Amino acid sequence: MSYEKVEQAKKTIIGTKQTVKAIKSGVVKEVFIAEDADERLVAPVIGETTTRGIKVSYVDSREKLGRACGIQVGAAVVAITV
Repeated sequence: MSYEKVEQAKKTIIGTKQTVKAIKSGVVKEVFIAEDADERLVAPVIGETTTRGIKVSYVDSREKLGRACGIQVGAAVVAITV
């Protein structure tokens, strides 16, 4: 279900740094984090989502998350924007 949600999203942001910037600017509705991502990479995103009350969904694979976004490489973090 989560991968389908990412595939159907009209606007997404891929990557930790870009997601943190988008969260701070207030345009993120939901964040998807791959469970196999390095914890130190996703920690800033988790911190920001907790602080701002943004929904976080976890998926099992970076590779599948990347494919759901239409990219050829894995994605640790993807945000759906407003």
